[in-house]
Amino acid sequence: MNAQVNVGSASFENILSEAQQYATEHELDFTGSLKPTDAWLLVEQGHAILVDVRTNEERKFVGYVPESIHIAWATGTAFNRNPRFLKELDSKVGKDKIILLLCRSGKRSALAATAAFSAGFAQVYNVLEGFEGDLNTHKQRNSTNGWRLHQLPWLQD
Repeated sequence: MNAQVNVGSASFENILSEAQQYATEHELDFTGSLKPTDAWLLVEQGHAILVDVRTNEERKFVGYVPESIHIAWATGTAFNRNPRFLKELDSKVGKDKIILLLCRSGKRSALAATAAFSAGFAQVYNVLEGFEGDLNTHKQRNSTNGWRLHQLPWLQD
């Protein structure tokens, strides 16, 4: 399943440069943050690996990106921190890859990015807005932003 993403003149280098600039401006403790459309472009072109850090339950009941690797940052409905996250990230992806982390809204993936960067993953980025996006005024997701709202590829079993 491929989505046609209108990125204009965005290039691999420009996308990463903007993501790194975002990190500098927001004083992030990891490489950078980028928009879902830019993340998909990098994944689709083979420049980066998308890692979904949500729980198994979220992936099953809400959906997932077919090209993503799943490594939960936290597990179960209590969101207990996965003590094996960094080891799994290293064994499934490796420290030499460009890694894009995706969660529900971009908050847990930012925490995971900080931990990964501190552990020596030099090119780890957070996908802003996450899979479902931010809450709207009615405390509902999928209406203001996020991977799904941008109509990027996703599946639900």
